[in-house]
Amino acid sequence: MAPIPGSGLAKGLAVTLRTMTRKSVTEQYPDTLPDLPPRTRGVIGLFEENCTVCMLCARECPDWCIYIDSHKETVPPAAPGGRERSRNVLDRFAIDFSLCMYCGICIEVCPFDALFWSPEFEYAETDIRELTHERDKLREWMWTVPAPPALDPGAEEPKELAAARKTAEKLAAAQAEPATDRPEPGEGEA
Repeated sequence: MAPIPGSGLAKGLAVTLRTMTRKSVTEQYPDTLPDLPPRTRGVIGLFEENCTVCMLCARECPDWCIYIDSHKETVPPAAPGGRERSRNVLDRFAIDFSLCMYCGICIEVCPFDALFWSPEFEYAETDIRELTHERDKLREWMWTVPAPPALDPGAEEPKELAAARKTAEKLAAAQAEPATDRPEPGEGEA
């Protein structure tokens, strides 16, 4: 069936008329903070302890707004006779939020969970050069990151937790076994 001529215009005017008749609501923003959803994407927080300076976030960023500097340190051997290891140490981690398009690719590609979305959104500056936030500021925002949602009650246990639990059970069983096999003092003496 062919559309009636002018039906699209009538639908558009109906939407406009509905909007015009609704009462407008003014948010009193500075005085009253908005009620944001729990997992709002505001700004990126850095959990510095998890960062291994792998540079994946900086390489994958389409805007090239992540700046990372590091140096290598040698770590003494863990056991005598072992060899020294080298590891990267983070010197600078900065994000230029004047360039960032908040795509979240850096957070997705981070293999060590060092970057997170924080719901903080009030970080405007009067000078655009001050929108490059260094790791100290990014770390402050880390503490505003909400906890992840609870697992679905019917979901499988994460494989990491299952492996850790099995290892702990084996260790506990191994420690309990020798205690039951040992003779009591005074027993078996001839």
